[in-house]
Amino acid sequence: MSLLKTIQFSRSQRFIKQAITVASQQRTQATLSDQNKSSRLQALRDKLQQDANSLDEFVNPGQTEKLNHMEALELRETVIPGKQIKTTKLKQPRLPEWLKTDIPVGKNFSKIKKDLRGLKLHTVCEEARCPNIGDCWGGGEHQTATATIMLMGDECTRGCRFCSVKTNRAPKPLDPHEPEHTSEAISRWGLDYVVLTSVDRDDLADGGSRHFAETISKIKQKAPHILVECLTGDFGGSLEGVETVAKSGLDVYAHNIETVEALTPYVRDRRAGFRQSLKVLDHAKKTRPDLITKTSIMLGCGETDEEVLDALQELRNIDVDCVTLGQYMRPTKRHMKVHEYVTPEKFKYWETKGMEMGFKYVASGPLVRSSYKAGEFYIGNILKGRRGLPLTPTPEKFMSENKKI
Repeated sequence: MSLLKTIQFSRSQRFIKQAITVASQQRTQATLSDQNKSSRLQALRDKLQQDANSLDEFVNPGQTEKLNHMEALELRETVIPGKQIKTTKLKQPRLPEWLKTDIPVGKNFSKIKKDLRGLKLHTVCEEARCPNIGDCWGGGEHQTATATIMLMGDECTRGCRFCSVKTNRAPKPLDPHEPEHTSEAISRWGLDYVVLTSVDRDDLADGGSRHFAETISKIKQKAPHILVECLTGDFGGSLEGVETVAKSGLDVYAHNIETVEALTPYVRDRRAGFRQSLKVLDHAKKTRPDLITKTSIMLGCGETDEEVLDALQELRNIDVDCVTLGQYMRPTKRHMKVHEYVTPEKFKYWETKGMEMGFKYVASGPLVRSSYKAGEFYIGNILKGRRGLPLTPTPEKFMSENKKI
């Protein structure tokens, strides 16, 4: 028995040694395999890096600075001046001095802001980050505060590339008290001219046209003397919606074409259209021939002079009365870039050209906006003149020999 145990023990020892040897060999092979894989992976990385360098050199020879992913999205097409190949980035032009404005302050500014918050109202002045908010709300030289009320919430169902208003496919339901609150706020301010606008509400069957009409009606009930301008959307192309607003008692029907026809698909939401906007303005005038119709064009988006002239002629063809032209200002880095900052001299040229074409009123300047209060003096006087009422003295700051009532 003792001999048998000795033999069994010896066999067990040999088996253990063999197992250890096999395990050691397997570990060695695994290590070599990992090293080979690592070596092949590194070789692949080196190859890809060489290819990447070759591509950089091909696209822009001699350039050592690499672009980050955001910069790469802003590359222009490669240009070849002579034999030298060069790729340039789309650089944002520096803001010129004539577009720099003061920080808004003052009693009127604070009062209007407090009233708006208390009544849960919104203004396009804030939502669109208008550069004139300090002048309009503060009263400026005229001591007459103005704010453009934005109806139907602060979330738009459309997403235009130039606009900073929040977007939402399913905005909050309309506030049934908004027409009353709006008329109450306006009566507090003691204005004689008010501008109403709104976000686009494609989620509503009528686009919000009846809400517009109700607000206008309540304003006229509380203060019949107030002149009301409405800057509306296109109501999804519904001319019935246009007619509802046009017949509601307002004095000025405004709808912006925003840009020239060629740039419309790149600047505005896909549901908007240059021709559709012309139909809105045309139908408003045909519904009520006594209505003043008005629109606005942004410059600096890449339009040509010929395209601007064509747009102005299209507007005159449908008897639009007033047009404003202003500089496009990029609200945030998420919005489309400014193509150029148009000079004040060029804006003056378009003002003169517009008056020569027969518009009743043209406001053209870097800081002009569709509802800038300078225009309210002129348009208000047009309306008062038609009714035989005393005209409001126009501030010297905005006097121009080209503007005639």
